[in-house]
Amino acid sequence: MTDEMQISPASPSLLRRIFVGPDNIRAGWSIAIFFLLMALFTTVFFFPTKVLLEHFKFRLDDSQPLPACAAETMAFLGVLGASMVMARIEHKPLVSYGLEGTGRLKNFLVGFVSGFAALSVLVGALKLSGFLSFDGQNIFGWQAIMYAVAWQAVFFLVGIYEEYMMRGYIQSTLSRGIGFWWSAFILSAAFGCLHLSNKGESSVGIFSAAFVGFIFCISLWYLKNLWWAIGFHDAWDWAQSYFWGTADSGKVSAGHLFSVHPQGSDLWSGGSTGPEGSLMILFLLPLIALLMWVAWRKRTNNGTEMQTAPSA
Repeated sequence: MTDEMQISPASPSLLRRIFVGPDNIRAGWSIAIFFLLMALFTTVFFFPTKVLLEHFKFRLDDSQPLPACAAETMAFLGVLGASMVMARIEHKPLVSYGLEGTGRLKNFLVGFVSGFAALSVLVGALKLSGFLSFDGQNIFGWQAIMYAVAWQAVFFLVGIYEEYMMRGYIQSTLSRGIGFWWSAFILSAAFGCLHLSNKGESSVGIFSAAFVGFIFCISLWYLKNLWWAIGFHDAWDWAQSYFWGTADSGKVSAGHLFSVHPQGSDLWSGGSTGPEGSLMILFLLPLIALLMWVAWRKRTNNGTEMQTAPSA
C-alpha cells in the first residue's frame, strides 16, 4: 500500500514526459498518430471510390485520366483528413503545414514553368545525344486539348498530394524532433523508396526521385511553403506523361501528345523507366539546386531557427 502511494504520484509525470515535450505531443508520437489517421481516412475513401469506378467500367489504375484522378483525389483526401485532425489537436491552422504564406499562386506558376523547362531540357539532351527518338505527334485537335486538361488535373492532384504528404505535416513535425535538414534527408530517401514498387523503375530512377525530393525540401526552406514544389512536381510529371509521351517511373500514360521511344544504353536513355532513369538527370538535378541557391540565397530565413534546432 505504501509502495503504491509512492509510485502513483510519479506515474502521470513519467507518462507525460514520454508522450509530451516542450512543443506538445512529441514528434515521433505525432507522426505515428498521423499515419494511423491517414490509413483510416484513405480506407474510408477507398471503397466508395472503387465501387464508383467499377460502376463506370474503370479499374483503379493510373494509365487513364479518370481513374487516375479518382485515385489521387482519394489519396489526397486521406492526407488532408489526417492533417486536419492533427491541426485541431495542435491548435494550428491547416495551412501551417506548408501551404501558408504570400505569393502562393506566383510560386506555383514559377514552379510549374521551371518543372516543364527542366524536363524539356532533359528530353532535348536525350534527343540530341541519340538516346531518345521521336515518333511524331500522337493526338490532335480537341482530343489533344481534352487529354491535356485531364492529365493536368491528375498531376496537380499528384503534386499537392505527394508534396503535402511528404513535406507537409511530416516534414514540419519531424523537424521539431531532429531539425529541418536531417528531416529533409530522411524524407527524401523515403520519397525515393516509394518508387520501388513501380514496374519498370531502375536504381537511377529511385536515386533521382530521392534527389528531386531533396530539391523540393530546398524550395520549402527558402520559400517557407510548398507551392513552388507543387507546381514543379505537377509540370514535371505532366511534361513526361502527356506532353512528351515518355515513360514516367516506368509507366506510360494513355492519350499523350507526342510519342517517343528510348534507344541505346538503358543507363543513358533511361530505358523503360523514362528520362528519370537516365544518368543525364544526375547532371541536371545538381544544376537545378545550384540555380535555386543563386536565385534565393539572399532571402531572409525568418522562422527557420525553430525548425533547425531539435527539441529536447
